[in-house]
Amino acid sequence: MKTLKLLMLSIFSISVLVSCQSEGVENEISNLEKKPTKEQLTKLTSLGVNTQNVTIKSITNLDGTMQDYFLNGTDLAIPVSGIFDLEALKDQDNGMKQYRTRNLVTGSNKTIDVLGYTANNSNGISNTGRAALQRAVDNYNSLGTSLNLRLSFGTNYQAADLVVYVRGDLGSGGLAGFPSGGRPYKWARIGPGVERQGTDYATHVITHEMGHCIGLRHTDWFARVCDNGANEGQSSEGAIHIPGTTTGIDINSVMISCPAPGTTLEGRFSSDDRIALNYIY
Repeated sequence: MKTLKLLMLSIFSISVLVSCQSEGVENEISNLEKKPTKEQLTKLTSLGVNTQNVTIKSITNLDGTMQDYFLNGTDLAIPVSGIFDLEALKDQDNGMKQYRTRNLVTGSNKTIDVLGYTANNSNGISNTGRAALQRAVDNYNSLGTSLNLRLSFGTNYQAADLVVYVRGDLGSGGLAGFPSGGRPYKWARIGPGVERQGTDYATHVITHEMGHCIGLRHTDWFARVCDNGANEGQSSEGAIHIPGTTTGIDINSVMISCPAPGTTLEGRFSSDDRIALNYIY
């Protein structure tokens, strides 16, 4: 969870980010791991992906759709389908590799219908989750950007643009993805432990996952707080620094990969978070 140096994520169409750590969807990430081929690993390397400990797993959404993804032990997942169609990253003068598209939320899609899923099963958010989601939506709407988040609660996920729900295997973390086709990523998932830690913590996690859904990268993707400074790789999405924000790690950002020691999680945007969101929206 970011400087919003807030890294703006320019995204390849169906990339999905798996954040830090029920009826119907208890096994949403299959326990069966498959190994990528040598050719797939070579391709991932050309995309700027850290290929250490890469596996392939299947992820199932609330609506039952399933897709295979490459996971590399961080929070980044890349769709297996179409991997060989992606363009290799090009070297920049400073030796870094980036791949850019313009796949943020665009046009009329900036009015985002957000649903807090409240089914009476293990996927439904609790009263704590409802309060946290309300605060998260208020966080975004208070910035005065071109985004307009309209919140409701219920079970009609088909009609929503962005759905927040509980998934049993995520612990105290979450799982989300990046925009595609100018639309926000639809599924912002949180673990059951998120709500148990109170409204402030839940607000932080939900605000963070929603940030991914609208195109924000971890602020510390290049030196993750979660993994003793490991670089999660840019992958096909790229990681473009947003002008006006700091170039170091903003430990107070809602988009940092994990809470930094000594920081208080209240779900509030840092100064750089606000600058970044106002810049891209």
